[in-house]
Amino acid sequence: MQVLQVQLEVGPDPAEVGRARRWARSRLVGSGIGDDEPLAETLILLISELVTNAVVHTGCPAVLRMLFGGGGGVGEAGTVRVEVADASDRPPRPRHAEGDDTNGRGLELVDGLADRWGWQPEGAGKQIWCEVDRGAPAAATEAPPKVVVQGGEVCEPPSCVFTDNLA
Repeated sequence: MQVLQVQLEVGPDPAEVGRARRWARSRLVGSGIGDDEPLAETLILLISELVTNAVVHTGCPAVLRMLFGGGGGVGEAGTVRVEVADASDRPPRPRHAEGDDTNGRGLELVDGLADRWGWQPEGAGKQIWCEVDRGAPAAATEAPPKVVVQGGEVCEPPSCVFTDNLA
């Protein structure tokens, strides 16, 4: 199965997030995902959150990649994978925003919108990724469990416990 991969280098400036969204939207249309489809909006939101996290929390340049393949995993029909790699080796740290907090919801959004997500070391830094299945039936009776991969370890929410071992 053939997988199409496109990538964009993103500078360490929060203004780059808008550029990444515009670039991603054009690549989605080019892959056959209509600009007005709910899937496109979901993917743009995921991209926005992951790129924002990379440039705001690391202060480093990042690389945004989108892989178009199949359903049930990269390389099978219907799955879109988004990867954001940065030079920081600090693992992502999910937070839980309270009430009127304006920050701290990014990874919660990723967890709620993506079918799968996780992170892994990449070079001297890390890669945070998520996948959205394109061809999922609209009237599925039971959704498959979400899967989160933390540093190569698989866990299924709500049993995932993220630790901050950045001492």
